[in-house]
Amino acid sequence: MANDEPTALVVVSHHRSDSLTRAVGERAAARLAAAGYRVDLLDLRAEGFDPRNRVADEPDYDDRDRTYSDEVHAHFRRVRAADVVVPVFPVWWFGLPALLKGWFDRVWNYGLAYGRRESGMADKRMLWLGLAGLTERDPNADLITGLLDGPLRRGISEFCGVHDVRTAVLFDSEGQDLTGEARERHYRALLADVDTAVGKVIAG
Repeated sequence: MANDEPTALVVVSHHRSDSLTRAVGERAAARLAAAGYRVDLLDLRAEGFDPRNRVADEPDYDDRDRTYSDEVHAHFRRVRAADVVVPVFPVWWFGLPALLKGWFDRVWNYGLAYGRRESGMADKRMLWLGLAGLTERDPNADLITGLLDGPLRRGISEFCGVHDVRTAVLFDSEGQDLTGEARERHYRALLADVDTAVGKVIAG
């Protein structure tokens, strides 16, 4: 492999290995690999990541060089090595699942992801890829898009210095009221939407 090969970190957050979320993460990883990226596929459940915070990982705002737990530093090394970060997750109660929320709480810590005059995250790109059970026509669908474009894009990515950020929502991830071939077509279309979203990141 060439040393200048770009790296993508695809972060999958779901408690089931056979979930649609996992399939979407693998699809995104495959699309990135086909475009020449070295892909680091981080399945938080499979790797046993503990989302619960602890004293060792509490930020000390008087010490941006604080040493956190080995687990946090090991995960942040993977973030630091990535040119592109793609969190893939189900939207539950109009927010992040606890597993992914805890990953950001612990790993994207003060002095690591933010808190320095010159951000080490500024050259990175991100794609937030959320799966929503609601259909796009649901009156609450705006809360889903608002989550990705507000607290996630602005509150996490941009706050940490990442300004090349895209978001995508796969609506109706449960295929409501669909059966047979119609249901299969629906899921093929969702995976095609993954290709489209990742393709925009690749194209820059």
